[in-house]
Amino acid sequence: MTSLYLDYGYGSHVGLRRELNEDSSVVTDTLFAVADGMGGHEAGEVASSLAVQTLAEGWDAAQGLISRREIQQFIDRADVRIREATDSKAGTTLTGAALIEAENELQWLVFNIGDSRTYMFEDQELVRLTRDHSQVQEMYESGIITAEEIHNHPNRNVITRALGAGEVFDADYFSAPVNAGQRALICSDGLTGELEDGEIAEILGRGESAQETVDILIQQSLRRGGRDNVTVVVVDVKEEQQD
Repeated sequence: MTSLYLDYGYGSHVGLRRELNEDSSVVTDTLFAVADGMGGHEAGEVASSLAVQTLAEGWDAAQGLISRREIQQFIDRADVRIREATDSKAGTTLTGAALIEAENELQWLVFNIGDSRTYMFEDQELVRLTRDHSQVQEMYESGIITAEEIHNHPNRNVITRALGAGEVFDADYFSAPVNAGQRALICSDGLTGELEDGEIAEILGRGESAQETVDILIQQSLRRGGRDNVTVVVVDVKEEQQD
């Protein structure tokens, strides 16, 4: 008889060009998220911190028994807290994945606001589960720029949806089955702004532990320039043999 369990690693670095790390993350037994704040000095840090703190508090109060409805309630609560704390002068991205039970089976519930990303690596294939809410994503989808031009476009950091700022802060939701051997990656654009998906997939496929993989991804993003704060969470779905 087998059962599944999660092994995970996480890390964050200010990068090589920023004075302040405005990224935040939350890692629980079944809920993982990354937020990338933006705003005036320290305001972005406040926004991202409040986003993940509200998620963590909600998850804890619900004793981990959450669904899409609860996640949206946490997000709505975070939006209000950020606007009150920063006088609506700061915002944050928010993306992550929660392990939930739906239709009598385990599922990943993935949520996203902004341009931080959640991926799934399975059978040596990397699939992005989220869609960026960004100006360059819209330009790419309209055929104005190529995928290669996204990385160095002057508007690459302009997002079209944020938590705590602007008029649109609803999350997109995605679901995925839970399988042994999966590796989930949740990260800020400090990683994806420096590394192509193919490079990320190669590192994820090396067979290193979740924490070792996080450390390698962060170091590689710094070697490529480290233009932004970089935060990475890797979650492995593993199989445990039982007698």
